[in-house]
Amino acid sequence: MANVSVFGLGYVGCVSAACLAKEGHSVIGVDINPIKVDLINQGKPTVVEEGIGELVAAMHAAGRLRATLDTVEAVASSTISLVCVGTPSKPNGSLDLKYVKKVSTEIGEALRKKNRGRHVVVVRSTVLPGTTRALVIPAIVAASGLEEGRGFGVAMNPEFLREGTSIRDFYDPPFTVIGADDEDTATQVAALYERIEAPLHKVPLEVAEMLKYACNSFHGLKVAFANEIGNVCKALGIDSHRVMQIFCQDSKLNISPAYLRPGFAFGGSCLPKDLRAVTYRARELDISTPVLDAVLESNELQISRAFEMVMATGARRVGVLGLAFKEGTDDLRESPMVALIERLLGKGLQVLVYDREVNSARIIGANREFIEREVPHIWTLLRPTVEEVVSHSETVVLGNKSPEFAAVLQMLRHGQRVVDLARVAPELRSDGLRYEGICW
Repeated sequence: MANVSVFGLGYVGCVSAACLAKEGHSVIGVDINPIKVDLINQGKPTVVEEGIGELVAAMHAAGRLRATLDTVEAVASSTISLVCVGTPSKPNGSLDLKYVKKVSTEIGEALRKKNRGRHVVVVRSTVLPGTTRALVIPAIVAASGLEEGRGFGVAMNPEFLREGTSIRDFYDPPFTVIGADDEDTATQVAALYERIEAPLHKVPLEVAEMLKYACNSFHGLKVAFANEIGNVCKALGIDSHRVMQIFCQDSKLNISPAYLRPGFAFGGSCLPKDLRAVTYRARELDISTPVLDAVLESNELQISRAFEMVMATGARRVGVLGLAFKEGTDDLRESPMVALIERLLGKGLQVLVYDREVNSARIIGANREFIEREVPHIWTLLRPTVEEVVSHSETVVLGNKSPEFAAVLQMLRHGQRVVDLARVAPELRSDGLRYEGICW
């Protein structure tokens, strides 16, 4: 079991300290507020929540939880320090990181005086991507005179505790995430949670930092979405809770990984049409739906982003692989790829297209009628093979994940570039030279 110091005895710090003590670790809390320190040393919590009072009292009585005002004492008596201080908003919306920087500097100064063992500093405070690397590590290095990765390790370990259910959340998390630059540090932090059954993810620092913001942004989005659907339902005399109760039972699409993969814009015959219809009906009912309204606007911006990426390559000859809004279909209705091609043609670029499912011989029904009516010139752009399109192009745009596009990167000549809108090559990240992914 580890000796742990927890800096900041607010909500996250108090709960983390008490729960880690229950896991068998020896925990010392640190705070600049003597009232909080005295409370812990009396076996009392610094926050109000069901169960926390009994847990703090029990851990203090067992000798596994105490507190101090002395940073040097806390660091000297521990091998791992958790930074749980607040990161409040400034008036302009940015984070006030003065407490994070102050604690990082104090830990560094304490490490300068510590004569034994490698120490690990774990950021639990919610901070934006890049903060741990750009602020925490330099502050510790400057104050300690030690080298990060050798004299000490640093990790990012975001918390997913909800007020009111934090103790239950600590012991039953959706996952444990540890961001670190080296395996030794990640392993040492993971040992704190070895008795907690949850998937463990060891990731780069910035992934761990961003994950917390992705989660909280999505939670806020869900609340706003449900409220807007509820407002429309009320105006129509519909039981909104019944609607959303059934909505949440769909674990294939609604409450699932479906659609939650960064990439290109959505299209097809359903999503754009139905979003327009429900927002139009809301306006008729004099109901404001800013979240739903913004969905189509955001979708258009993703098409603009792809257009700007292609234009930035400077190419005059562009090949597009994949025309339908997703692989395995011939549906071009509201395909974002068609919209992208229209913009490229409007700028005078030469565009050739390949899509196995979209050709004049095979396409039938409503999809053919749509093409003949809306984009008949598409027929003149289509070519029968991937090779012909690639050989023509200076820049190749990958529009969907059709399996036959996986070999395109091996077909490129020197100087040709790829703009990947579907993550056909999941092992690659944008390099600014040969390969550009729209969201990666």
